[in-house]
Amino acid sequence: MFEQISTQASKLISLTRSKNKTSKTKVIAITSGKGGVGKSTCTANISYLFAKENKKIIVVDADIGLANMQILFDVKPQKTLNDYVEKSTSLKSIILETKYKNISLVAGKSGHSHLLEDSSNQFSQVINDIKDLNTYDYIFIDTGAGLNKHVQEFLEISDEIIAVTTADPSALTDVYALIKMLSISKKRLFLLFNQTRTFKTGETISNSLINLAIKNNLNRNFMVKYIGNVVADLNIATTGRLRKLFVKELEYSQASEDLNKLVNKIKEEI
Repeated sequence: MFEQISTQASKLISLTRSKNKTSKTKVIAITSGKGGVGKSTCTANISYLFAKENKKIIVVDADIGLANMQILFDVKPQKTLNDYVEKSTSLKSIILETKYKNISLVAGKSGHSHLLEDSSNQFSQVINDIKDLNTYDYIFIDTGAGLNKHVQEFLEISDEIIAVTTADPSALTDVYALIKMLSISKKRLFLLFNQTRTFKTGETISNSLINLAIKNNLNRNFMVKYIGNVVADLNIATTGRLRKLFVKELEYSQASEDLNKLVNKIKEEI
């Protein structure tokens, strides 16, 4: 299933690029094959570091059914991404201001597992509509875990993709499946190793994944780029429970230092 990209999805991307060609807004998806690797926490904190550089950011919680970005940003949404997809509200009503300068949020609906049967392409249309506003410098999409059709939809529409993983074998198996899928239609993937002791650990595993891809004859024009690691820190979970961002509250911790280096690397690359 990873080797096939639907004709419908391909047409969507073609139309999107044509329609949004004058928009300044770049789309960055942050994803993971496996759940529980810290993807949403990384998304929220990365967006904060971009916003500190006076970039206008909007975060879209695209984790359908398991949305939690409203907790990390400490907001209580009245309307969500799902409401807009179901055509029951306007785009303006789902864009929420957060307490952080330059960061807006489109929240998802947690615990809402029902999806419209014909919802394919409608979720990514939200991204098109935000791009057409030409207001934001970056859209950060926090995708769901796994590789279902809705995750694929958001990945296809993104300019850049960051995969968050850990050194756990099951997480690595899933991220390799992601590499296989993206190698068909994308140019590159950034790898972020979370809860990893040293930069070298992530670098070594990344090289192993790259070598495996070469051995299995994946698209040689597709690049996997390791951009850094974030060390494990029990205080990160505490700040999350308090609805705060660790790079702000734990500014001088090793984890914050790691993430700052990683964000600087992303900025250099894009």
